[in-house]
Amino acid sequence: MNNNDILIRLRYTFDIKDSDMLDIFALGGVTLTLEELRVILKKQEPDTDRDQALSRENLERFLNGFIISQRGVKRDKEGQEVPATFDMTSDALINNVTIKKIKIAMTYTTDHLQDFLAQSGKTVSTSELSAILRNKNHRNYKPAGDQILRNMLKGMALDYRGKS
Repeated sequence: MNNNDILIRLRYTFDIKDSDMLDIFALGGVTLTLEELRVILKKQEPDTDRDQALSRENLERFLNGFIISQRGVKRDKEGQEVPATFDMTSDALINNVTIKKIKIAMTYTTDHLQDFLAQSGKTVSTSELSAILRNKNHRNYKPAGDQILRNMLKGMALDYRGKS
């Protein structure tokens, strides 16, 4: 999956308007014009680079902004703002980090994620999903393939947008 394909699917699933997309990017620290956003939201050809229209960093900034838009700014015990994390250090981590950040933003449980996957026809065990959500340095970490992320986003769309 291309980075902008992830963004397109999230936008469709949650029915996010252009102005809200720009606001979410701004919360993540990226200032875009409407024209730049429309370029990002254009479907890429399958054989192009994964980050041709949307860099890995800007995808993660959008996801961080999405968390802030849904849950507010994270604060420590003293009330100081905690800076967002940037965990997409390689293309191999994009799917796992995307799943984790959506889970955080929407306060999903692993049961929710399993339900979304089941709605799209994919069965994932609790232990397999737990391995996907682990830190990349954990011995039981498992990379999430494009199919897992694609099916999860499809199941979320079916749940939020209806079965039609």
